[in-house]
Amino acid sequence: MDDALETIRTCRVVAVLRAGEPTHLGRVAGTLVAAGVHAVEIALTTPGALAALEAFAATAPAAACLGAGTVLTAEQARAAIDAGARYLVTPAVVPEVIRVGIERSIPVLAGALTPTEILAAHRQGASMVKVFPAALGGPAYLRLVRDPLPDVPLVPTGGVHLTDAAEYLAAGAVAVGTGSQLTGDALRGGDLDALTARAEMLVAAVATAPRRS
Repeated sequence: MDDALETIRTCRVVAVLRAGEPTHLGRVAGTLVAAGVHAVEIALTTPGALAALEAFAATAPAAACLGAGTVLTAEQARAAIDAGARYLVTPAVVPEVIRVGIERSIPVLAGALTPTEILAAHRQGASMVKVFPAALGGPAYLRLVRDPLPDVPLVPTGGVHLTDAAEYLAAGAVAVGTGSQLTGDALRGGDLDALTARAEMLVAAVATAPRRS
């Protein structure tokens, strides 16, 4: 469990891959890892996501930290772990998924928005809390939430752009999650060189942001 969390804390970015079909998941994930975005989440709403996750996990470089996103049931959680997911991500507080994570020693980033939801996720055993959708309140909201909940590791996700990722970190996030703002058209067969450039820009931006004390 600690290795996956350490990767997320060190990299400070979780790339969220969600697509209409799985054809390009592997090459996009590999490109991101090579560019320094080591934590990659494959959303289970993508058709064939589990098979793609298993295939990439079998051949992924050592630096890769592969997770499963949009996990809504205990059954999905177990299947994702069996396919090679090293962490699970939910869009809301899903107690049964958190319980599976605890049972299998797999970190869970539980989705929550309000202080009540964030505290509930933390108390139920979520390793980190995904503040979702982060764009509703932006970095200012995250800073206000963190003040009374300083011990909860927060990962804002949903509408986080390459240009404001560092602001979320400066506001107290341990990492940020970002999807289409990073992947662009790469999951539809788009330019991987452009994806590499965006990923490297993001890695450089978050590297200089203040770290949560």
